[in-house]
Amino acid sequence: MVTDQQPAATGKEAAEQPFGEQLAGQLGGVRGIIEASVPVAVFVIMNIVWDLRPAIITAAASAVAIAVWRLVRKETIRHAINGLFGIAVGAYLAWKSGEASDFYLPGILIGLAYGLGMLVSVLFRQPAVGWVWAVVAGGGKKEWRDNPRLLRIFTWLTILWGVVWLAKNILRWTLYAMSAETTLGVVTLVAGYPVTGGLVAITIWAVRKDLSLKRAAA
Repeated sequence: MVTDQQPAATGKEAAEQPFGEQLAGQLGGVRGIIEASVPVAVFVIMNIVWDLRPAIITAAASAVAIAVWRLVRKETIRHAINGLFGIAVGAYLAWKSGEASDFYLPGILIGLAYGLGMLVSVLFRQPAVGWVWAVVAGGGKKEWRDNPRLLRIFTWLTILWGVVWLAKNILRWTLYAMSAETTLGVVTLVAGYPVTGGLVAITIWAVRKDLSLKRAAA
């Protein structure tokens, strides 16, 4: 498994990594997944059992604590900082408005933008998932665009990502508009890293299958 102390693999090395290592690396490992979910889970629970402002404070404090703990241990804080930024913006909006549902608004808007961006990239025959793969596991090369099979695979994968991203964030927006804060919190947790992990798994499987077929045919 890829740990925080290990450099991320690139190019051919990354493409041939075991499935589990690729999946763990892109999501920050099991620990990264848990840590990213902790502040939201804390907010949801504290808002149910206590009140909005204590929920905001404890959620923000948990995000800061995770980042500081990683910093003290001299580990990468990339995933923690990403989560901390989102928590900070949501916490500010919820604190200012007094509405718990505003805590989730930044994530909803970003998710909708991601979903639309992916589908637009397909229209221009520049599937976003292909470019992300090129950076993460392809050494930044763009040879995949000259491979009709890979281009088709990345096109369908990008459509899948875009549709799922739009669907889950349209659902979250609907719950936000209804001020269904508790349900919104639960959906945010369930449709967060578990869904993203599934999409990453499908993506890695599809690309690795194509590469295996190419090697078998060579």
